[in-house]
Amino acid sequence: MYLSKEAKQEMFAKHGKGKNDTGSAEGQIALFTQRINHLTEHLKNNRKDYNTERSLVKLVGKRRSLLDYLVKKDILRYRAIVQELGLRK
Repeated sequence: MYLSKEAKQEMFAKHGKGKNDTGSAEGQIALFTQRINHLTEHLKNNRKDYNTERSLVKLVGKRRSLLDYLVKKDILRYRAIVQELGLRK
Protein backbone atom coordinates (compact mmCIF):
# COMPACT_ATOMS: atom_id res chain seq x y z
CA MET A 1 0.00 0.00 0.00
CA TYR A 2 1.28 3.44 -0.82
CA LEU A 3 0.20 4.96 2.52
CA SER A 4 0.99 3.24 5.81
CA LYS A 5 -1.28 3.10 8.84
CA GLU A 6 1.02 5.46 10.75
CA ALA A 7 1.01 7.99 7.92
CA LYS A 8 -2.80 7.97 7.86
CA GLN A 9 -2.97 8.44 11.64
CA GLU A 10 -0.53 11.33 11.39
CA MET A 11 -2.63 12.91 8.63
CA PHE A 12 -5.83 12.57 10.66
CA ALA A 13 -4.08 13.97 13.75
CA LYS A 14 -2.86 16.98 11.76
CA HIS A 15 -6.06 17.78 9.89
CA GLY A 16 -8.77 16.22 12.06
CA LYS A 17 -9.59 16.36 15.75
CA GLY A 18 -7.32 13.44 16.66
CA LYS A 19 -5.49 10.47 15.21
CA ASN A 20 -8.53 8.20 15.65
CA ASP A 21 -11.04 10.72 14.26
CA THR A 22 -11.32 9.36 10.73
CA GLY A 23 -14.82 10.68 10.15
CA SER A 24 -14.19 14.41 10.23
CA ALA A 25 -14.62 16.19 6.93
CA GLU A 26 -11.17 17.78 7.15
CA GLY A 27 -9.46 14.43 7.68
CA GLN A 28 -11.31 12.82 4.80
CA ILE A 29 -10.53 15.75 2.49
CA ALA A 30 -6.84 15.50 3.41
CA LEU A 31 -6.84 11.75 2.74
CA PHE A 32 -8.66 12.19 -0.59
CA THR A 33 -6.18 14.89 -1.59
CA GLN A 34 -3.25 12.58 -0.84
CA ARG A 35 -4.86 9.79 -2.89
CA ILE A 36 -5.68 12.18 -5.77
CA ASN A 37 -2.07 13.36 -5.91
CA HIS A 38 -0.84 9.74 -5.90
CA LEU A 39 -3.22 8.71 -8.70
CA THR A 40 -2.34 11.80 -10.75
CA GLU A 41 1.34 10.87 -10.64
CA HIS A 42 0.45 7.30 -11.66
CA LEU A 43 -1.59 8.54 -14.63
CA LYS A 44 1.28 10.71 -15.85
CA ASN A 45 3.26 7.53 -16.50
CA ASN A 46 0.33 5.27 -17.46
CA ARG A 47 -1.99 7.40 -19.53
CA LYS A 48 -4.06 4.48 -20.84
CA ASP A 49 -5.00 3.18 -17.38
CA TYR A 50 -8.70 3.99 -17.67
CA ASN A 51 -9.74 2.24 -14.46
CA THR A 52 -7.44 4.48 -12.45
CA GLU A 53 -8.69 7.49 -14.37
CA ARG A 54 -12.27 6.60 -13.46
CA SER A 55 -11.41 6.17 -9.78
CA LEU A 56 -9.58 9.51 -9.84
CA VAL A 57 -12.66 11.26 -11.21
CA LYS A 58 -14.82 9.63 -8.52
CA LEU A 59 -12.40 10.73 -5.78
CA VAL A 60 -12.39 14.30 -7.04
CA GLY A 61 -16.20 14.28 -6.95
CA LYS A 62 -16.24 12.93 -3.39
CA ARG A 63 -13.77 15.58 -2.27
CA ARG A 64 -15.79 18.29 -4.00
CA SER A 65 -18.99 17.18 -2.23
CA LEU A 66 -17.22 17.22 1.15
CA LEU A 67 -15.90 20.70 0.43
CA ASP A 68 -19.40 21.84 -0.54
CA TYR A 69 -20.69 20.39 2.74
CA LEU A 70 -18.07 22.36 4.68
CA VAL A 71 -19.01 25.58 2.87
CA LYS A 72 -22.63 25.15 3.99
CA LYS A 73 -21.81 24.09 7.57
CA ASP A 74 -18.82 26.23 8.55
CA ILE A 75 -17.10 28.60 6.13
CA LEU A 76 -14.14 29.12 8.47
CA ARG A 77 -13.32 25.38 8.55
CA TYR A 78 -13.60 25.34 4.75
CA ARG A 79 -11.21 28.26 4.32
CA ALA A 80 -8.74 26.73 6.77
CA ILE A 81 -8.60 23.34 5.03
CA VAL A 82 -8.40 24.88 1.54
CA GLN A 83 -5.51 27.09 2.61
CA GLU A 84 -3.77 24.28 4.49
CA LEU A 85 -3.91 21.81 1.60
CA GLY A 86 -3.40 24.37 -1.15
CA LEU A 87 -6.71 23.64 -2.88
CA ARG A 88 -8.63 26.10 -4.98
CA LYS A 89 -12.10 26.08 -6.48
